Amino acid sequence: MASSLTKDSARPGTPGSEKTFFGHPRGLATLFMTEMWERFSYYGMRALLPLYLVAPAGLGLDAGTAIAIYSVYVSTVYLLAMPGGWFGDRVWGPRKTVTIAGSVIMAGHLVLALPTDGTFYFGLLLVAIGSGLLKSNISTMVGHLYDGPGDPRRDGGFTVFYMGINLGAFAAPLVIGTVGQKVDWHLGFALAALGMALGLAQFLLGSRHLSERSAVVPKPLDTAERNATLRKAMIWMLIAAVFYTIVVTTGHYTLNWVMVPLMVIGLVVPITVLARIKRDKELTGVEQSKVSGYIWFFVAAAVFWMIYDQGGSTLSIFADKHVDNHVFGWEFPVSWFQSVNPVLVMALAPVFAAIWLALARSGKEPSTIVKFAGGLVLVGISFFVFLLPLVAADGGKVSPWWIVLIYFCQTTGELMLSPVGLSVTTKMAPAKYASQMMGVWFLAVTAGDAVTGLLSTYGVDLNKTGVVAAEAALAVLAGVAVWMYRKNVKQLMGDVR
Repeated sequence: MASSLTKDSARPGTPGSEKTFFGHPRGLATLFMTEMWERFSYYGMRALLPLYLVAPAGLGLDAGTAIAIYSVYVSTVYLLAMPGGWFGDRVWGPRKTVTIAGSVIMAGHLVLALPTDGTFYFGLLLVAIGSGLLKSNISTMVGHLYDGPGDPRRDGGFTVFYMGINLGAFAAPLVIGTVGQKVDWHLGFALAALGMALGLAQFLLGSRHLSERSAVVPKPLDTAERNATLRKAMIWMLIAAVFYTIVVTTGHYTLNWVMVPLMVIGLVVPITVLARIKRDKELTGVEQSKVSGYIWFFVAAAVFWMIYDQGGSTLSIFADKHVDNHVFGWEFPVSWFQSVNPVLVMALAPVFAAIWLALARSGKEPSTIVKFAGGLVLVGISFFVFLLPLVAADGGKVSPWWIVLIYFCQTTGELMLSPVGLSVTTKMAPAKYASQMMGVWFLAVTAGDAVTGLLSTYGVDLNKTGVVAAEAALAVLAGVAVWMYRKNVKQLMGDVR
């Protein structure tokens, strides 16, 4: 990336004389590379996870249980982004929180690399905790690089950052997926640990280029708050320990005793958090209005991610059983399908950026609300497309191009919704909840995946045509509803476009 760093010709010490990264603050290169390697580790492990869960040489679970575990895991990762943001705001500051998070993620992947089934779920838990700590804070640090919400480079900076995510996500299934499926599952998980180690090293070496705000705890806990928080945490941990001890000793324990509570929490927490922020008397009238408008974006995003994230579970397991993965007589690992989405993002993101820029110059760029509506409709269309190979695969194999087409529809929807969602969250967040609002954005993923997990847990076959059609119709109808109420939402957003 060194070749991408340029230096302006202005005299040192004057504005614009600092080195830049594609025209952005140099600290963006540090965060870009850190997130790229962290996503390499995360998406590599995630590409293997559903396949390992159903493989005879893995855990040998049925498809419904595997989808439920996968959904619970992804839901938990994004659920923990909220307390991750809280730690960044109140305890460690964003920079220290990301350092600790990277270490925990690396430890989790190393536990997954152990060739024992008994430690597998503990490894997943560690990766989920570390990912939750990292997600909100690294995105907040991107925002710190710019001069407030009005900085014209801000949206572009988040787009460049998003490219780093997808670069790591593209390479991960090709490397980690191949080693995991073709050589050894646990060696694949070990490569994920190596990826996180590289990301952590990159972050520590490049931290000097970050904003000084990233090392500051915005609102540190006082002694009374710290003691009260520790006391509450200990009480809840004791309750959980007693409850699960009783369940285990009485012989009633099953995996659902862990999964179902996590999924219910994944639905209850987002609603509770948004309600708490909305009722905060310290917020100004303008901030209250923006929070009300943000709820629309949150619900739209939850529906979107409910379908989108099944690309790594429902679609992956379908591909493993029903898709012909041979090209010119050569068999490629099914996990490679997980590289389709990120490579499409990298190919199409510049196209979308150019389209938005051209439309903006002529005063015709769609508003954030319209982009969200379009993203929902497109993800719904992707599952209408999914119906065709589902029917055609009855008793046989279908072309891999069906999977590519489905991912193409989802990717175009993602590019209309996800980067814009990250940016609008930072713009609409009340100052009091800067990092925590990034956690709220990720809670939309939690809610969507929690619904998927609950459906799978209670016997709904997500590879059935009726279920797929219902999900597709829900997304399209939600997109139409957002578009119809766009003027109301725009009023609530105030000065945010």
